[in-house]
Amino acid sequence: MNIFFSGIGGVGIGALAQLAQDAGHTVLGSDTGESLMTKSLIERDIPVSIKQDGHHLKSAHKKAPIDWYVYTAALPEDHPELKAAKHLGIKCTKRDELLKEIIAEKDLQLIAVSGTHGKTTTTGMLIWTMQQLGVPISYSIGTTIGFGPSGKYAPGSKYFVYECDEFDRNFLQFDPYLSVITSIGYDHADTYPSKDDYFTAFGQFLVQSDHSIGWRRDFAWLPNLPDEKMWQLQDEEVLDIQQAGEHNRRNGTLVLKALEYLNLPSGLSVIESFPGTNRRFEKLADNLYSDYGHHPTEIAASLQMAKEVSDTVVLVYQPHQNTRQYEIKPLYRDAFTDASKVYWLPTYLSREDQSLPVIQPSQLIEGITNKSDVQISDLNDDLWEAIEQHRLVGHLVLCMGAGSIDAWVRSRLS
Repeated sequence: MNIFFSGIGGVGIGALAQLAQDAGHTVLGSDTGESLMTKSLIERDIPVSIKQDGHHLKSAHKKAPIDWYVYTAALPEDHPELKAAKHLGIKCTKRDELLKEIIAEKDLQLIAVSGTHGKTTTTGMLIWTMQQLGVPISYSIGTTIGFGPSGKYAPGSKYFVYECDEFDRNFLQFDPYLSVITSIGYDHADTYPSKDDYFTAFGQFLVQSDHSIGWRRDFAWLPNLPDEKMWQLQDEEVLDIQQAGEHNRRNGTLVLKALEYLNLPSGLSVIESFPGTNRRFEKLADNLYSDYGHHPTEIAASLQMAKEVSDTVVLVYQPHQNTRQYEIKPLYRDAFTDASKVYWLPTYLSREDQSLPVIQPSQLIEGITNKSDVQISDLNDDLWEAIEQHRLVGHLVLCMGAGSIDAWVRSRLS
């Protein structure tokens, strides 16, 4: 097939484009700007247009008819490129349907890693460990990694490891052979208006899974599930894995239990050499780290991990989505206690409800336990100078958020 991917620079769509190319399909796509993913795709001779007005799509379709147009959930229904694809009679879907077709076409058993937090790291750990054990696998992960592309189809593989996101109810499109549940809390209020909606969706996902592995305290949110399909771990079953961060030791335990369920060799020694994934406590330079976390649970976990590495941790935090802040503001209270200093940035705005006033930093920090350690800041020269001073005296600086902060820090280092 000839497949066009809109939003190809995003890690979800870009990984699927890589996978589709490996599986023998012709791939091309578009995005609004360059990224690490677009550069990686261009290196694979995948044509990428940095315009989405529909003209590139029409021109490409005229040269070689496009069979399938795959677009990101962020694309509005009135987007000119999507409208052009529909006008041309091209099949248009989000990524789930194409991914399901490839999994079925290649007769792969789906191992889906899902949960409120920890999906990316756990997926990366599972991919890394299976690769090091010599197990042929195909996979898709929602970030860039240093030990392979974000998406890959390996001929002869039996398993497909997938970071199966609950956003936009993506995970309900799949029926996994094995699901690995990292955690269950509450997130994505724009998709799930209430906790009950969120928990119901996870319950449905587990019903659709042939078997599931997770923590008993998380499964307790989901009553009336078939016990015979669920391997529930107690907190005391966390294995002594030589990885920094309690959450990483929990994630690693899930990976090792998944290998046990699949009757594969133990990967304990391998998992301890896991190099990590990009944007998950990623070391950019001496005493400087980047992290994608933007939920209080993720913030607390990353800070706890940082405290195992350094006695003094400085956090530069950029909240993500004003709409989300209305939901998580009360949860900030004790999330920052492991930080000696917090530089708090304005919220990065994306996919917003325009009827909601933007919550200001002063309002977001008013209920934080260690409010006296928080300084409201901006992405500017003064902040960078402060970061450099902290690094010089040996403080660990963690720059955290899902918006523009990572690109800003990298640009300062280049």
